[in-house]
Amino acid sequence: MASIPMISEADRLAQLKAFDATKAGVKGLVDAGVKEIPPIFYTPPDIMDSNKSSDEKFTFPVIDLEGTATDPAKRKEIVEKVRDASTTWGFFQVLNHGVPLSVLEEMKAGVKRFYEQDLDEKTKFFTRDYTRKVAYNSNYNMYTAKALNWRDNTIIYMAPDPPKPDELPAVNSIYREILMEYSKEMLKMGYVIFELLSEALGLDPNYLRNKDCLMGHYLVHHYFPPCPQPDRTLGTSNHTDSDFMTILLQDHVGGLQVLHQDQWVDVTPLPGSLVINIGDLLQVIFKTLSCVSIHNGLLSLGNLIMRSG
Repeated sequence: MASIPMISEADRLAQLKAFDATKAGVKGLVDAGVKEIPPIFYTPPDIMDSNKSSDEKFTFPVIDLEGTATDPAKRKEIVEKVRDASTTWGFFQVLNHGVPLSVLEEMKAGVKRFYEQDLDEKTKFFTRDYTRKVAYNSNYNMYTAKALNWRDNTIIYMAPDPPKPDELPAVNSIYREILMEYSKEMLKMGYVIFELLSEALGLDPNYLRNKDCLMGHYLVHHYFPPCPQPDRTLGTSNHTDSDFMTILLQDHVGGLQVLHQDQWVDVTPLPGSLVINIGDLLQVIFKTLSCVSIHNGLLSLGNLIMRSG
């Protein structure tokens, strides 16, 4: 890999401000036909090299939730799997979770339409003021990150004080409706997972719910357009989530990786699946955890990820 060109702090700040002023994000660079990414996106080679390959000797945990509410024996088995995945990975993927496939697919399609609509419409929601109910931009930590990620993002705060329908983006007639419906489904899903996690800790099923772990709830949409130099930058840098729990919805492209036993492991997107990330706050409760769930996003031809935290 070629070395990273050195630029002064003053030049870097000027490039950041110029990029931010376009309000077009990474999607704007792609639409402009850039062949080389700007230096502000260059990730150090040692970090890029450490994130390249997935160790195939590890199998990312997948848990089928079928029977959770109806079969006590099955529920006990599921709780054991949740405990094992939470303490060894801090992550797991769930199937048969009860969220309609139509809601998941409409959510992905709606987010894609939001980022690919006319810039004038999209920039109505551009802000770096995170007290706003809806905040669209590129790289929320733009001015503090050592290297920008190749992604655009939107944060929508849904609880405890949800936005009014007319405060939400109106990409088409159903986008606002699907945002509200998806949010409701994620809250229901959160109740189920928190019950299982409570039981995995040997506690009453309602323990975490009663601790108000679901009082705050927000949706984060990440959009990763095709990158002309995917070997020089990341979609998402290595990080942990500083919340109780994140529910991730991937599209078919994938790119999500989890650090397990000092090796990066791919999280293959399974049809209809959701990925559960045990956040930093909940991992404090899991005192026996052997690792903190660090993860990142490699770049492919283009993908998107929805977070519900």
